[in-house]
Amino acid sequence: MTSRIALDPFVSDLDGESARLREAGPLAAVELPGGVPVWAVTHHAEARALLTDPRLVKDINVWGAWQRGEIAPDWPLIGLANPGRSMLTVDGADHRRMRTLVAQALTPRRVEQMRERITKLTEGLLDGLTSGPGGVVDLKADFAYPLPMYVIADLMGIEESRLPRLQELFEKFFSTQTPPAEVIATLTELAAIMAATVAAKRAEPGDDLTSALILASEDGDHLTDEEIVSTLQLMVAAGHETTISLIVNAVVNLSAHPEQRALVLSGEADWSAVVEETLRYSTPTSHVLIRFATEDVPVGDKVIPAGDALIVSYGAIGRDENAHGPSAGDFDITRTTKNRHISFGHGPHVCPGAALSRLEAAVALPALYARFPSLDLAIPSSELRNKPVVTQNDLHELPVRLTSD
Repeated sequence: MTSRIALDPFVSDLDGESARLREAGPLAAVELPGGVPVWAVTHHAEARALLTDPRLVKDINVWGAWQRGEIAPDWPLIGLANPGRSMLTVDGADHRRMRTLVAQALTPRRVEQMRERITKLTEGLLDGLTSGPGGVVDLKADFAYPLPMYVIADLMGIEESRLPRLQELFEKFFSTQTPPAEVIATLTELAAIMAATVAAKRAEPGDDLTSALILASEDGDHLTDEEIVSTLQLMVAAGHETTISLIVNAVVNLSAHPEQRALVLSGEADWSAVVEETLRYSTPTSHVLIRFATEDVPVGDKVIPAGDALIVSYGAIGRDENAHGPSAGDFDITRTTKNRHISFGHGPHVCPGAALSRLEAAVALPALYARFPSLDLAIPSSELRNKPVVTQNDLHELPVRLTSD
């Protein structure tokens, strides 16, 4: 029987778990919460190869455990393993069709046009930051969370009034602790909100990505309403969660490494170096679910058998010494390999929103530290707690003191 590393559903020690995965070799046998056996790729070179390997596909019907009825419909991670028909879950010609339409809508020009709005939102949120008892503020709740949510709502044309409920639903969507009775209800309500947004934009198009997707679909290759709804949900989910964690983790890293913070505050290093090193060292996405093997796929001295599932363990991959040298476990914004990470994926399914996430962090972080250059953690970094989300490097809260020189 294969010995498997069980991923901790409470994510109590993500760094330690990632180290154990790397030590298990480039392909590790793991168990997802709920007792679901999968394989994890944990080294940089092997991940790049597998992410472009056509023998690994996104069609859940290839998964033997799914075919045999071993995956419960109320499994807490089912929304990530089977999120509906979108560019995330198809390959080949269908994937190219959907991805092309998204690329036509999410152009570099549209992303750059968001800079002014991101800057305005950032300054408004910073204006509103006020310290609580003991001079402490939860920087995640009051800054790192609302900024990406407002940005993605603007981009996708989602009514701001829906954001509080979307926050509650996405908390359940990503959590390993969502009660089975709430899993399907959560997925159903999320789909209904996205469908209502699509219907509203069909009736009254605006200057947003949802309207652009609808228009691009009508002018060229067709997207069904189901595909647009699933694409919208995918982009909202990925578009805010990744950026929240990127901003939070950057602040944690700079606080834990004051010599690195001094480099960027003095201008000796650029904020882009902070962003890229944070993406490598403490990648926002710890594990991405799921690909399925259409035939046996050798990886090193192991094999992913046909019909088995593979996850990509970015948390382990980012600190691979084979890619980043013996100092891979150090946070160093001056390292020459900081841009070598694949934290936004690699190959055909690379994240289409990577440029937007980078832009948000590149605006938010320097503005934050310009306002509060001596900002620091209110508790030791060792006391920060991760949320029970095995796919995201996501803290419950980020208590800081807004001290200034």
